[in-house]
Amino acid sequence: MNYRTSTGNSARRRGTYGVDAPYVPALYGVVGLGLLGWGLVSLAVDGLAPAPWAVLAGCVALAAAALFLYVTRRGKFLVWEKLLDELALRGDEQILDLGCGRGAVLLAAARRIPDGRAHGVDLWRSQDQSGNHPAVTERNAQAEGVADRIELHTADMTQLPFEDGRFDLVISSLAIHNISDPAGRASAVEEAVRVLRPGGRLVIVDLRNARQYGAHLQRLGLSGVTCRGAGARMWWSGPWVPTMVVSATKPS
Repeated sequence: MNYRTSTGNSARRRGTYGVDAPYVPALYGVVGLGLLGWGLVSLAVDGLAPAPWAVLAGCVALAAAALFLYVTRRGKFLVWEKLLDELALRGDEQILDLGCGRGAVLLAAARRIPDGRAHGVDLWRSQDQSGNHPAVTERNAQAEGVADRIELHTADMTQLPFEDGRFDLVISSLAIHNISDPAGRASAVEEAVRVLRPGGRLVIVDLRNARQYGAHLQRLGLSGVTCRGAGARMWWSGPWVPTMVVSATKPS
């Protein structure tokens, strides 16, 4: 039997999942308010050179902050609900989430596997997600009713503490790009493939380097490698910062 839920589940989240890269919308907001204030004052005060461009730029920055917050608070959940629905899980899979953070994707996957287990690995860095800590993820798992289906691990995704072929599905959301060097990102992709069982599936959702991930997966011999946009619901501040979805299957 396939266990599927509708995208409406994202509207009934019981956990708290923080803000991705919280310094980014804060920076957009500060810059936007500053530009908007400067522009309005320049238009209102005699003797100052009018700066209508500052008003426009301020509004754009504030709109970017609002869109960023929409994506991190709602948009990414809707995208992942659809992606998980498309996987049509049986309900007994072993799943690994690379860079699970506070559990937004990990717990959505766990809801779909009443007879399986979802493992999350992270280094728990707060600069990547506000309030990022395993205790927070555990509380979210309790709130979502899936605490008995998850295991959390403090581990580097470039050196995973699992044996070869352990998982039916490996997923990663907005995490691999946080590795600064290309060799490290390649190692993370290789580790994901190593722990994937033959016939298992891999789904990576990330901001940058998606085409490099896809090319590397092809070199590693995976089949059905695709790379596509996640759509406007995951535009981080605008279409100039899109999110990509890379998927592949490990040959049996």
